[in-house]
Amino acid sequence: MDGASHSNKEGSRFPAKAHETAAQRSVSAIVVSYFTGPLLARSLEALRHQPEIAEIILVDNGNWPGAVDEVIGDEANSQEGDQTPVTVITGHGNVGFATACNLGARRATGDFLLFINPDAILPQGGLATLLADGAELARPWVLAPKLVNPDGTEQQGSRRATLTPWRAFVEATKLYRFAPRHPYFRRFNLHTDPCPDGVTPLPCISGAAFLVPAEDFSAIGGMDEKYFLHAEDVDFCLRFSNAGGAVYFDPNVSVTHFKSSSRVSPLNVEWRKTASLLRYFGVHFKDEYPRPFLWLVGASLWALFAVKAGIRTLSNVLGFLGLRARRGRRSLKRAREIASVRSGR
Repeated sequence: MDGASHSNKEGSRFPAKAHETAAQRSVSAIVVSYFTGPLLARSLEALRHQPEIAEIILVDNGNWPGAVDEVIGDEANSQEGDQTPVTVITGHGNVGFATACNLGARRATGDFLLFINPDAILPQGGLATLLADGAELARPWVLAPKLVNPDGTEQQGSRRATLTPWRAFVEATKLYRFAPRHPYFRRFNLHTDPCPDGVTPLPCISGAAFLVPAEDFSAIGGMDEKYFLHAEDVDFCLRFSNAGGAVYFDPNVSVTHFKSSSRVSPLNVEWRKTASLLRYFGVHFKDEYPRPFLWLVGASLWALFAVKAGIRTLSNVLGFLGLRARRGRRSLKRAREIASVRSGR
């Protein structure tokens, strides 16, 4: 239980491919939106500044009435010349992130799929760089940009190790504080490690933004739809690697990622995350770890959820008592961050 990478190969499921030129291939951008708010317009605007994108597929898992039409209309009116077509998939309700990604992929016609969150801003020229860097790699591959906070610092989750039950236990219990340099206590998120200078293979990247050849995505069946929210990207990277693919991190492109943009209960998100992690461990590690240890990991994760729920409840109680000054300052700071990105500062 030392947190070593889970590397048992299932045998390659991918079409035989060698190096190929990516610059002239078309890209379908897939965006899953759930009550995203004003950042959606900014994200779509950034995508429309990428000439390599042949189409944008917006999967509407739920938004305010007229919100999506308004955003698409505003985008169309703000650009000159030919418009990147936007296909909206709607009417299915909130089916979860993994299922929505697969819905978008099935509708896509591009040679490459760019999955990007509706609160992520791809810099101008960013996709061209990803495609050029991907052209230097042997298929199959997944290539993810560097995720940064609005202040420019690298975001937690941008680079990741393989998530094992032991590593989750280390994170939940904060054992890494006792021996931060010991390999047995290596953390899941690697954003505090020195950032690589060039494209680097990694066990896992974030699902907030990544590029993958459409054939390779389909070859392993896309995202596992049994994950409603969270852990689907971790599962995807592990299945992709086990099937003979490679996952890469590209520090040459920095994508600004705003977190918690959707109008959804934070406790619901944490509950979904905990449930997804336990499913992930059950699928991939039930034969490698003793069952009592998996029970211990599950108990630790649910205990952590209970602590977060208690803190959230206390915060709400204090809010009802009128102690909202700190929350107000946080909201003002976030509004200023969004405004600065919109203005290009």
